[in-house]
Amino acid sequence: MIEHPFDGAAATYDRDFTDTRLGRSQRDRVWEVLDRTLPREGRILDLGCGTGEDAVWLARRGAVEVVGCDASEAMLTEARHKTDRAGCGDRIRFSHLDLRRLDADSSIPDDAFDGAVANFGVVNCLEDRRPLAGAVSRWLRPGAPFAIVVMGRWCLWEIAWHLARLQPEAAFRRWRSGREVPVDGGDSIPVWYPSGRTLRRELGAAFEHVETVGVGVFQPPPYLESTLTRRPRLAARLHRLDDQHRQRWPWRWCGDHVLMAFRNRRSP
Repeated sequence: MIEHPFDGAAATYDRDFTDTRLGRSQRDRVWEVLDRTLPREGRILDLGCGTGEDAVWLARRGAVEVVGCDASEAMLTEARHKTDRAGCGDRIRFSHLDLRRLDADSSIPDDAFDGAVANFGVVNCLEDRRPLAGAVSRWLRPGAPFAIVVMGRWCLWEIAWHLARLQPEAAFRRWRSGREVPVDGGDSIPVWYPSGRTLRRELGAAFEHVETVGVGVFQPPPYLESTLTRRPRLAARLHRLDDQHRQRWPWRWCGDHVLMAFRNRRSP
């Protein structure tokens, strides 16, 4: 029985995203920013950890402990298997946490973590991110970093691809926040696409904005990977363009995802 929309996608998530060439490229870009944003040691909170890919990287990078949280028990099962295979299960633990129901899931202690990350669209599943911001601020130590990676509203590749195929509804689907989006496995979930201004406003009382970086700006989203399979030179050029422009305006807002780094405002 499927208890959460992402339970049905757990078994194939790595195959369909994590292990694709473009999915790996996007995650590598995120890790480059996290490497300079999150402390190398200490305790790190991984919100919406999925199959545990980031948790394993954080542990191997030097974290004393990584706590991975997800609302999907099937994702957590995959994550535990992955950390066991990676040989770093002694520094990673997983816990069920639904970010949409924080009042019911309040087991995380205050001042427990030296940094936090919510990667690849976790916060897009929330209509309002202010309750999350308040909770994460309490869970983090004063001044600790919090990095979120959201699905952007202006994915240039997606817009151009679908317009070229006379599919305007698909081209501009990210402009319709709150609509039900299909999830692999047959279920669906409502998704919102907040602007950068909205995110800074919602998190601003608890967090100071530090930087914004585009993720997958000139490269297509992973679901369009076949467009570059036989075009290695084009793929290399697009990769270089990403490197050159992902931190520049307006390109940083035009990717498949957008990474925003914050710092906890809370005083000791």
